[in-house]
Amino acid sequence: MTANVDVPAREAEIEAIKRVVATVEHAQNNELPDEFLGLFRADAVWTTGGGKRLFGLDEIAAFTRQVLPGGMEGMSVTFEPARVGGRQVELDEPPRRRRLRRQRGDGRTDSSQA
Repeated sequence: MTANVDVPAREAEIEAIKRVVATVEHAQNNELPDEFLGLFRADAVWTTGGGKRLFGLDEIAAFTRQVLPGGMEGMSVTFEPARVGGRQVELDEPPRRRRLRRQRGDGRTDSSQA
């Protein structure tokens, strides 16, 4: 059985997801907890870069406000949507493919995968 797919609607959804991912990246790289937390519903689930699962906006907010300010000093991250299906989007991020960029003293940037 072949499912009918509304291609324009699907493409619009993918673009919306990319905008959310860009907001996550911007908020983390610029250490903006409120911008990051504004993306979550009260019943959200978030898996941290270290693999810890956080349940609910209150738990996500407590963790974010503890680690994000100062946590990106000298680094930046890049995220990419990896798998999109149903109501879940999986990002390539730690421990799989989080890119860390560290500023060197000579102004150049080193990249690594964590």
